[in-house]
Amino acid sequence: MSIAGLIELIGTFFYMIILARVILTWFPQVRRENPVVQIIYAVTEPILRPIRRFIPRGPMIDFAPMIAIFLVIIIQRILLAALR
Repeated sequence: MSIAGLIELIGTFFYMIILARVILTWFPQVRRENPVVQIIYAVTEPILRPIRRFIPRGPMIDFAPMIAIFLVIIIQRILLAALR
């Protein structure tokens, strides 16, 4: 696998795991003790926590996941452009 392919794979992984965390919020009956949910939170919380320090949650919407996805995409594109 090339470095560009690895960057794309990692970027897609983070995009999907953040999206999975957003989808989990739509199902409050899913317990946080679930091992899969714990993994999702363990991977995404270090990304979302610093963003929440600068952009607090709104009354109904948490914008941190959306900003994190944008940052993942931007970083991915910058790294891919640097390889060209």
